[in-house]
Amino acid sequence: MAFSVLLADDLYFMRMVQKEVLEAKGFKIVGEASTGTEAVARYQEMRPDIVVLDITMPEMNGLEAMKKIFEIDPQARIIICSAIGQQNLIVDAINSGIKDFIVKPFKPERLLSAINKALEG
Repeated sequence: MAFSVLLADDLYFMRMVQKEVLEAKGFKIVGEASTGTEAVARYQEMRPDIVVLDITMPEMNGLEAMKKIFEIDPQARIIICSAIGQQNLIVDAINSGIKDFIVKPFKPERLLSAINKALEG
């Protein structure tokens, strides 16, 4: 059975890059979101195995969406993938329970290793 993934990024191009990398390795993309609000709604509908979440998104940023998703499911597996590499944001996100933080631009292997690590743990 393929693991299910929700991709949340306001940039369509970034979602497409992530989708190509993950589908090539057998992951099933069950949803996409371009805002934090959509990400929370899609998570609630689909309950994917993994969420790849950007920080900078309209309506609700990724950190707010992360908190809402953890309210729905404290066991949610969330990976932040963002161009914002501010140390305090990374530390806050990790302390909140995310599985990994990937800084854009990323190498495909980095995304895959973060997802595999999250699924193992």
